[in-house]
Amino acid sequence: HCLAVRAVCQREIDCDRGNGYSWKITLLRNYWKSKVKQEWLSGKYSNIPSQFSLPEKSMYPMDVDTWGEILEAEFER
Repeated sequence: HCLAVRAVCQREIDCDRGNGYSWKITLLRNYWKSKVKQEWLSGKYSNIPSQFSLPEKSMYPMDVDTWGEILEAEFER
């Protein structure tokens, strides 16, 4: 599971591990973020008509760098 999460959230995982978090805490801190981030990066929400069309679990607290990655992926589409 950690490797799958790291494939999407490498920066976040590396930062947590560098700060001394165990693999278990790192996984718990980043699991749902990786799921939501992957959906955004894959373009699942690229053509929604409004914010009200977003599913309830489409948002997760993410940092500026993560949103930057998502916006870059949108610009490339």
